[in-house]
Amino acid sequence: MSISETQIPSAPAAADSGTVVAAQDVTRRYGEGDAAVDALRGVTIDFPRGQFTAVMGPSGSGKSTLMHILAGLDVPTTGSVEIDGVEITRMKDKQLTLMRREKIGFVFQSFNLLPMLSAEENIDLPLTIAGRNPEGTWKESLLKAVGLDTRRKHKPSELSGGQQQRVAIARALASRPTVIFADEPTGNLDSRTSGEILDLLRRSVDEFGQTIVMVTHDARAAGVADRVLFLQDGLVVRDERGLTTGAIHDIMGTLE
Repeated sequence: MSISETQIPSAPAAADSGTVVAAQDVTRRYGEGDAAVDALRGVTIDFPRGQFTAVMGPSGSGKSTLMHILAGLDVPTTGSVEIDGVEITRMKDKQLTLMRREKIGFVFQSFNLLPMLSAEENIDLPLTIAGRNPEGTWKESLLKAVGLDTRRKHKPSELSGGQQQRVAIARALASRPTVIFADEPTGNLDSRTSGEILDLLRRSVDEFGQTIVMVTHDARAAGVADRVLFLQDGLVVRDERGLTTGAIHDIMGTLE
């Protein structure tokens, strides 16, 4: 059975409605004096539960900085960020680490799998670090949904790029996080495999109610999202829904 024919497992409980991530007047300045660079210049935005949002913009627009701040990987110079109603910008490092374990899943362009672990062990790793036992039925459903139930014992070096990214997505979903942040998740993949990964992310929203915020430079990738945020010079300049790939190309052309 192909990935497109499998079903993302249903969540054990219905997702609550409302805002999952919110940023208020967020700025980020690097350096001081004449050398200062304002990566973000006052961003106020929120992300509803169960929505797939793509974040786009020219190089240097601030899109990666915004994602890092939303995910608690960086701190704003001014402003605040809430995840699931909890303000995170004043948390201590230990509090942030615990929050990320509980609330956030990550999918990166470079997969970030440990080479000595099997696919299954990589999926289990965040739960193991958190001292939680993987739920057998849930994990089995995820492995089948991402098409890896027969390759669970394979090491990353024995998997294709697409299969490695599927492991990364299953790892992000395994803890049923509040939000998944995806940083160029198809950047290292060919067009066919990229389409499969985007289909998997799309279905995790539609069938599982997952919230995803994805940074991408690829208009085709952004085209599968419910919403596209366009950044320029550290500001959100457009917030659009229902765009075609062609329309996204045209908007990016005006920004670049």
